[in-house]
Amino acid sequence: METIALILAAGQGTRMKSQLPKVLHPLMGVPLVHYSVETAVKVTGNQPYVVIGHGAEQVVQALGEEVHFITQEQQLGTGHAVLQAEQALMKFEGQVLVISADMPLLRVETLAALVQTQAVNPGPVSLLTVSGVESRGFGRIIRNEQGSITAIVEEAQATLRELAVQEYNVGAYCINARWLWAALKKVKKSPKGEYYLTDIVQIAVEEGLPVQVSAVAEPVEALGINTRQHLAEAEAAMRTRINTHWMLNGVTMIDPSRVYIEPGVKMEQDCTIWPDTYIKGKTEIGTGCEIGPNTIIESCKIGKDCRILASVLESAVLEDQVEMGPFCRLRKGAHLASHVHMGNFGEVKDSYLGEGTKMGHFSYIGNAQIAGDVNIGAGTITCNYDGVSKHTTIIEEGVFIGSDTMLVAPVKIGKGATTGAGAVVNRDVAPGEVVVGVPARPIKKVKS
Repeated sequence: METIALILAAGQGTRMKSQLPKVLHPLMGVPLVHYSVETAVKVTGNQPYVVIGHGAEQVVQALGEEVHFITQEQQLGTGHAVLQAEQALMKFEGQVLVISADMPLLRVETLAALVQTQAVNPGPVSLLTVSGVESRGFGRIIRNEQGSITAIVEEAQATLRELAVQEYNVGAYCINARWLWAALKKVKKSPKGEYYLTDIVQIAVEEGLPVQVSAVAEPVEALGINTRQHLAEAEAAMRTRINTHWMLNGVTMIDPSRVYIEPGVKMEQDCTIWPDTYIKGKTEIGTGCEIGPNTIIESCKIGKDCRILASVLESAVLEDQVEMGPFCRLRKGAHLASHVHMGNFGEVKDSYLGEGTKMGHFSYIGNAQIAGDVNIGAGTITCNYDGVSKHTTIIEEGVFIGSDTMLVAPVKIGKGATTGAGAVVNRDVAPGEVVVGVPARPIKKVKS
């Protein structure tokens, strides 16, 4: 039976104490709502519907065309939120999977099991439950003497006897679409002035229809985000989940509790990740790399067998067997070809360093095109900005750049040329030429 997901993302999230809508708070670098959307697509195979309200424009901007949007003008509870989808889904005759945008840890397998439970349920609704000592504010599952579910009681309205129940409603449901809309119209306003989706369980029972449950295997999946403390708990759980995945797929972590890897990262086997390493964005790392300690990598493409120590990389490309660090920085547009060596306290921006090039420490290379087998001495700087525009430095193959050379762009250093230590090069240098001084002048002419 076909299933469509409906994601509830309209609430204010006042306990987050933030101007940012709760569902847009980042978890491992990704807004909360994205986890629900991604999981829903994998479970159902369909584009989900998202109910928005508070901060609607920001949520729409964050999700774009990934989903269909339904607006809840007044936030009058979960039952009212689901009812807003009636017009959009009134002709749909399958199952509606209702989940919350603030529960990012629910696994695809967990929700798929819930969908399958409802697929074989002769009744109209199945729900996800969790058991344990800590309630986290969840409603209680109330059963009769025969063990059948009779109601869900919200914690705020529960009696002392009901509060002692340790089977909780997670807040995820799979519901027969044809039955859902009529049932929602029977839901009565609560003492808080809201319409609770949980009341449809009692409505089904009153109609003599069975309600089924699917239990969460790991209680941590049921963690809902209502405060920043919850967000931190979810962050720790998600980090453990991600790191465990990579270790089971051939990546070594010296201390997993001190490694941060965002969900968009891809790695091949036999990599070693040292403590206090942060790998973020859409980074790709090839086999056999050694990363860290004390390294930050964001949205980079890294080849195989690279060694990166105590460095910061952003939107850069490293080919195979690159060595860099400690204390290097690659900024956007940096591209290091294979076998490049970059010494400590070096920085590269919007530049290409060719195969086998060695860049000494305390150097800055910006807006440059550097060929292979170039030696860049310590303290070398490309003076690429004149106060108005950026200019390019070109260094051809086999050039030797002496320590503390200033390359005043635009400038071109020809193949096999040499600059002396402390030279200020403000004109092109011919192939094979040796230049020294301030400003640099040739002391060895090219043989004609």
